Amino acid sequence: MKQIPNVKAQGGFTLIEIAIVLVIIGLLIGGVLQGQQLIENSRVRAAVNDIQGVPAAAYSYQDRYGRYPGDDGNLTTLQARGGQWAVITAASTAPNGVLDGAIATTFNPTAEVLGFWQHLRASGFIPGDPSTTGAAALPQNPFGGLIGVNSSAIQGMPAGSVKLCMNNVPGSAAIALDTQLDDGAGASGTFRANAAATPNATAMTGAYDQDTLYTVCVRI
Repeated sequence: MKQIPNVKAQGGFTLIEIAIVLVIIGLLIGGVLQGQQLIENSRVRAAVNDIQGVPAAAYSYQDRYGRYPGDDGNLTTLQARGGQWAVITAASTAPNGVLDGAIATTFNPTAEVLGFWQHLRASGFIPGDPSTTGAAALPQNPFGGLIGVNSSAIQGMPAGSVKLCMNNVPGSAAIALDTQLDDGAGASGTFRANAAATPNATAMTGAYDQDTLYTVCVRI
């Protein structure tokens, strides 16, 4: 009589083992999502610090020199201060208390808008090389975009007052910033937004979209 060989039972996962694996996967996914949220929260806090820190530096400059950075006298007079001042290239030809410059110079600074950053650096109120020009002269914001300033009519806010702008801001971060600093609505208040890479004369319409990148501007 022919013997039938022993057939070993195929091993497999038990329900308990599968449940344990699913729990571990859930914990890993939850940890990743929580980590991403912590990163975004830290970026929002850093952006708030920038929004508050830049005007603080500008007011300190104003206390020291009696004029606003970028709107502080002619180039020859400023360069004569010596030290870091000798390398600046931008100044005001007619100081009037505002940063003269088209809205397009917010993230591509020239003249007084460029002078704002050069003067703050030359005076030591913010770090960096005061001789740097163009977009390279602008600080980076925590979202990988730029920080710029302008006194033009921006996002529905009238000309005259200085506005600080950041681009490349994710919708969720824009909501958080607007809620912390203003009224939570991108079309009203002192914090305005638009779904573009640069500021424009009119503000957004409707509510923020978390999947959209914004340029946000706040009156300082």
